[in-house]
Amino acid sequence: MPNYEVALVLRAMSRPEIITTLKRSAESIFSKGGIIRKIENLGSGDLPYKMRAHSLVHRQGSCFVVHFICPPTAISVLEDEYGRDVDIVRRTIFKQEVLPEIECTLDEEMQPPAYRKDVQKMIEDSKKVIKKSEKHRFKYNTGLDYYPFQK
Repeated sequence: MPNYEVALVLRAMSRPEIITTLKRSAESIFSKGGIIRKIENLGSGDLPYKMRAHSLVHRQGSCFVVHFICPPTAISVLEDEYGRDVDIVRRTIFKQEVLPEIECTLDEEMQPPAYRKDVQKMIEDSKKVIKKSEKHRFKYNTGLDYYPFQK
């Protein structure tokens, strides 16, 4: 199952109401067969601009990011549920891309360039290209010891 994250903007509420809203949103993920990995609180305060939701204008709110794993078929259902929740002002679900692991050691990076494996491989590749270009060099078939035309 792929990793997702949902960015939630909740309306201005007291702390117990925020907790019940987060529990409700988490239970909807659990009911779809998802697993929550992490919940981040980005804080509460003034919103960057006024937002309209459920025929109300909101100028203050609380922002949360929920990282979860869920089947792809449940995402549209989650968006629909969050859209109908009157406590959620904005919701956006993103799919997290898995980044490839890069192995890098400091010892290898601190070596002079001539001793690094990747530089040595580039030098070997350039020698192969030079050998290929020598095969296609023009040969004069005049039979003379010199080139009769000025070079």
